[in-house]
Amino acid sequence: MIRYILRRLGYGFLILVGVNLLTFVLFFAVNTPDDMARMNIGGKRVTQDAIDKWKADRGYDKPLFWNAQREGTAKLTETIFFQRSVPLFVFDFGASDTGRDIGYEIKQRIGPSAAVAVPTFLLGTFVAVMISLGLVFFRHTALELWGVALAVFLMSISGLFYIIMGQFLFSKVLKLVPVSGFSTGPDLVLFLALPVAMGILSRLGSEVLFYRTMFLEEIGKDYVRTARSKGLSEGQVLWRHVLRNAMLPILTSTVAVLPLLFLGALIMESFFGIPGLGSFTIDAINAQDFAVVRAMVFLGSALYILGLILTDISYTLADPRVRLG
Repeated sequence: MIRYILRRLGYGFLILVGVNLLTFVLFFAVNTPDDMARMNIGGKRVTQDAIDKWKADRGYDKPLFWNAQREGTAKLTETIFFQRSVPLFVFDFGASDTGRDIGYEIKQRIGPSAAVAVPTFLLGTFVAVMISLGLVFFRHTALELWGVALAVFLMSISGLFYIIMGQFLFSKVLKLVPVSGFSTGPDLVLFLALPVAMGILSRLGSEVLFYRTMFLEEIGKDYVRTARSKGLSEGQVLWRHVLRNAMLPILTSTVAVLPLLFLGALIMESFFGIPGLGSFTIDAINAQDFAVVRAMVFLGSALYILGLILTDISYTLADPRVRLG
């Protein structure tokens, strides 16, 4: 197991290097350091001296990959790519192009992002699994037919529609919850209720259909017929056998979304005014703040790799037959 985890961590490190390089190349294929300086200073009518000073203050006055004016290893180390990339692997995110401490911003914004994403993730998964088991229990009935039709209908609607309609109905018309905003005090539940509910509803249709398909595949196998022949009720078969044997694909589809618990839903946080990592990333993209965008891409990649490793480890807990070499 330890050898397997170390091997996966090694693969993950190579993936992080590739993702970081690709992000770097794509960003500078669109923008030059001069373009970034003009945008941050304020428009096209800026002097070249001001641009050069902005680049020097932020380390963008060096070559991108290869510094021909240096000697030895400095040809590689005295570059934008090296000086902006290597610290990321020890989670030193440095400063943004606007001068903010990225590490401090991440620490401040993890809480609001997790406050929205964790209940959305856990409650959404629980509700989807329960509804899927109910549809399988009542299979070949009108209830299953209408349940599947409703799931397809929910899946066909854009997530943005749920946000706008939820704000209009529950905030403007019924005035039950605030339209947007965030609080760390006793009013936290009021601010989280609507985004969590809309987050669950927006993903409910696709997840119900996915889990229902898995349960239907399991329910036709030999071990289910054996359980029925022993006199177990349909409910006992679903809870004791079908659900347990379907845990592997459920774990694959749930643990792997670990980055969402921290990076947050970009659109959700922006529309509900939640000061989380999702809105932080959107603001950085709009401002073309390369330092923040690259840091968030790196963090998301690292968390996704961690999620995949945790998924593989959780396999052995869900099913003892699985053994990792």
